[in-house]
Amino acid sequence: MADLVEPFTPLEVLAQVPQQEPFRFIDGIDELDADHIVAHYTFPEDADFYRGHFPGNPITPGVILIETMAQAGVVAFGLYLLSLEENGRDALEKLLTIFTEANVEFASMVAPGERVITTAHKEMFRRRKLRSRVELRREDGVVVASGTVAGMGVPK
Repeated sequence: MADLVEPFTPLEVLAQVPQQEPFRFIDGIDELDADHIVAHYTFPEDADFYRGHFPGNPITPGVILIETMAQAGVVAFGLYLLSLEENGRDALEKLLTIFTEANVEFASMVAPGERVITTAHKEMFRRRKLRSRVELRREDGVVVASGTVAGMGVPK
């Protein structure tokens, strides 16, 4: 009988996410299982990218919002899913997660200081490639963006 694999806890997943300040867009993971992840992040009002996007009326750049969705829906979620596999934890040391694609539609904006919630549902996970259906909402419930993001673990 094979040993049961203990999955990472949300805190262990966060500790494994390679992106760090000032380029980490996950403050915490609220829900996590084999089918979905829910994470949150608050954009600091003094983030450097707001100085030029747009002076006098700053908004969070779309590429940063996509990165936020990818960090939760591909990187953190992928680390968790890999931890469920036999020898998955050992494999993490030898892998780098590469964000490979996004198909996202924007519906609203995120201002400096706003908190966002990313929800991702697994569409496919095989051979260390993950595709997730993602939705990014402001804390007030307004949908900011939705679509799919994908990425894969490649050898370092």
